[in-house]
Amino acid sequence: MAHGESVLVLGATGGIGGEVARQLRDAGWKVRGLRRTVKPDAEGIEWMQGDALNRDDVARAARGCAVIVHAVNPPGYRRWAELVLPMLDNTIAAAKRERATIVLPGTIYNFGPDAFPVLNEDSPQHPLTRKGAIRVEMEARLKRASDEGARVLIVRAGDFFGPKAGNNWFSQGLVKPGQPVGRISYPGARGVGHEWSYLPDVARTMVDLLARRDVLEPFARFHMAGHWDDDGTRFITAMQRVIERCTGRKPGIAAFPWWLLTLASPFNATFREMREMRYLWRTPIRMDNARLVAALGREPHTPLEDAIEATLAGLGCIEPSGRIDAQASTSSFTS
Repeated sequence: MAHGESVLVLGATGGIGGEVARQLRDAGWKVRGLRRTVKPDAEGIEWMQGDALNRDDVARAARGCAVIVHAVNPPGYRRWAELVLPMLDNTIAAAKRERATIVLPGTIYNFGPDAFPVLNEDSPQHPLTRKGAIRVEMEARLKRASDEGARVLIVRAGDFFGPKAGNNWFSQGLVKPGQPVGRISYPGARGVGHEWSYLPDVARTMVDLLARRDVLEPFARFHMAGHWDDDGTRFITAMQRVIERCTGRKPGIAAFPWWLLTLASPFNATFREMREMRYLWRTPIRMDNARLVAALGREPHTPLEDAIEATLAGLGCIEPSGRIDAQASTSSFTS
């Protein structure tokens, strides 16, 4: 079904956008990417010059595309409030013109405590943060677009991690990219569950859903269960095992320095946004993937230690051991 179809990936130079672009290419799609600097075709992607903030550029790049993946965000959380919605509006305008499906990587930021601890696709959206409010508005605009001829697919997941995941807690909080891991800095507390999502699994989920998009609702939303750490220790102890296996040294575990973010927040946009999300580390939040399993029969799921090893190797923190199994296994939600 994908062979011969074209897809525009906005944010194809980033984490989730890049991973989705590569997997769509491997699935037989003709993949286009938009970037400010002209670049020859690379990795089987047709690069077009343009800016996601320019409506004409997006419309030109989307011409003839059946799908537009909207995975573009301002770098380092800077100027989110003024840039995010205009970029989405440009995607929506192009999708309506092409009668295309918009794919949005979603998060849990648009949910508040009244929806915790288990989130399903229809849980109430009453966020506590500015970023969460923007996420709510993004989904509201996409719902209106689906009523006006576009189709929408939203895949929500927990905290991203992966070899090329970009801005995320794993690479900005737990370890320091490019450096050996002497200790793991963990933002959560013992006994508080947390959900992680391996980027290649998220991308595979999107690709598999797109293969079935003709039978999905015009405004389709799905949650991923990802890797559930039920007590706030399973993920970091798996990291310890991986690092010890690859380096012969077992790193220690330390509490994340939230006090440092508080001091630096007035001067650093990334730290300010990270601090705003602290409430997500103080309460267990789990996502119900029953709807996804009903649609696909399973959720793409790489074994945890393989995912962590690939991530640490991609960040330059370890040399891979060579044992990583690139084939994803499958899992389903359990209560």
